[in-house]
Amino acid sequence: MKEAFYETPPFYMNYVKKLYSLKKRYPFLCLCEAGRSIQGKKIYSLFLGNINRPVLYAAAFHAQEWLTELLLVKFIDELCREFSKKGEICRALMNRGVIFVPCVNPDGVELVLSRGASAGKTAPCVNKISGGDFHNWQANIRGIDINHNFNAGHDILRKMEDAAGITAPAPRQFGGYYPNSESETRTMVHLCRRYNVSRVYAFHSQGEEIFYRYGSHVAAGAESMAGLLSKVSGYSLPVQSGLASHGGFKDWFILETGRPGFTIEIGRGKNPLPIGELSPIFARLYEMMILGLII
Repeated sequence: MKEAFYETPPFYMNYVKKLYSLKKRYPFLCLCEAGRSIQGKKIYSLFLGNINRPVLYAAAFHAQEWLTELLLVKFIDELCREFSKKGEICRALMNRGVIFVPCVNPDGVELVLSRGASAGKTAPCVNKISGGDFHNWQANIRGIDINHNFNAGHDILRKMEDAAGITAPAPRQFGGYYPNSESETRTMVHLCRRYNVSRVYAFHSQGEEIFYRYGSHVAAGAESMAGLLSKVSGYSLPVQSGLASHGGFKDWFILETGRPGFTIEIGRGKNPLPIGELSPIFARLYEMMILGLII
């Protein structure tokens, strides 16, 4: 039977209700506040298994890529069902945990879904940046692109943004005046450091691609892991270039920890991907997402 939550865009209150319903249904699932957005929305994290150098899955860094948020919640839902059966997945997570952050950028997602109505006190700034058009908005509520704001080649990225004419807060691709300037960015950095995360999977859309390098930096074992993920999903393994080559979450994670980090671009088309794509994308990626827990 289809569930209404997966049939509609994830407005924040519906998202929160869904997380608490999962927590109620599965008492072994730990629901926590990892941090707060610029507007004060809770950035939720969910923990499953033995939190010993856990794997971290995160999504919705970009506002128009809210289908990744639904994908991750659906994966948590299914994983908890399997975990409750006390079978292979349960045994696999006894010695290894997983952290989920389904929505890194709740202000941005709500902004595009509400077509600007959720801007609140930031409305003058948001309206100036957007011109009232939110079709291309990927940033947080301040016009900072979270996935350009991590401390990985930020100086290089700023020069590239300047050359592209992106010199101030914008709907997309402005990484801020200095790295880690945004509360959403700092939340993810703190989470990784606090729990000694072993590897990260950052979900974006679109392109059906997997990225595992940061420039010349390739974590030990990452290439073979990426090969397995690619084989199972059918996604390609290109090399990032241009404005996408610095400042990302997985870039920072690889640079700081030397551990594997992956960016997974789900689906094909124009963002936001149609909600009808959720089921086929999930069916295609479920095995890969399970594999990501255990490799």
